[in-house]
Amino acid sequence: MKRANYHTHTIRCGHAVGTEEEYVLAAIEAGMEELGFADHSPQPYKDGFVSGIRMPVNGVAEYVETLLALRAKYQDKIHIKIGFEAEYYEDIFEDMITTLKAYPIDYLILGQHYVGPERLYDYVGFAFDNEEKLAGYVDEVLAGLATGYFSFLAHPDVIRFTGDARVYRKHMLRLCQGCRQMDMPLEINCLGMAENRHYPREEFWRIAAQVGNRVVIGYDAHKPEALKDEQSYAACVEFACRLGLKPEEDFRITGGL
Repeated sequence: MKRANYHTHTIRCGHAVGTEEEYVLAAIEAGMEELGFADHSPQPYKDGFVSGIRMPVNGVAEYVETLLALRAKYQDKIHIKIGFEAEYYEDIFEDMITTLKAYPIDYLILGQHYVGPERLYDYVGFAFDNEEKLAGYVDEVLAGLATGYFSFLAHPDVIRFTGDARVYRKHMLRLCQGCRQMDMPLEINCLGMAENRHYPREEFWRIAAQVGNRVVIGYDAHKPEALKDEQSYAACVEFACRLGLKPEEDFRITGGL
């Protein structure tokens, strides 16, 4: 089993279940040494749009206070890091960072689920064949990672492009090469593996293997018991090794926001 996980959600995002303490107890039972929480960050949209799949701005303080208390309570059993999974949108990014910097946040991971302003129909996990949207996803991801705020790229293959394979390869090669230049790890996602989603996508990871990207495995836990899912974790390891990738099983996040 993995000894650390940095992709953990809670009930606060509106589409996961379980309290922070339930995840901590599950991680301890699984033998983890470090658990990082990365619930979906609030995004302060300028048009007043309120997302139903992420923590509201007024929920950050309680989230952080709860995790600080749990860090102290379980300090002899596990180390807890406080983070967020965030999107990158240029026009609101600095506002988001300013909001989060008011708190003792340890890290951010980039999980880009939309191209442009968040709306249901823009979700990149819905099948589409438009090259402009694919290119826009890669542009936003690389721009976000270039800010220097993110520790790794979550589920880079979540985007479900169903068009020409040559077009897919062109843009995913650009993404992988950009990440290698920035020494940015890419995440193989256990949730996608466990639920047999369209990712992990072998076509993407063959490109990553060719480029020589760094690879980590993240549980993307949306329920506490996911942190004890040895089968899905082992399947991700096997998947990676079969393609010539070597997951960094001792990967640790250091530094702070």
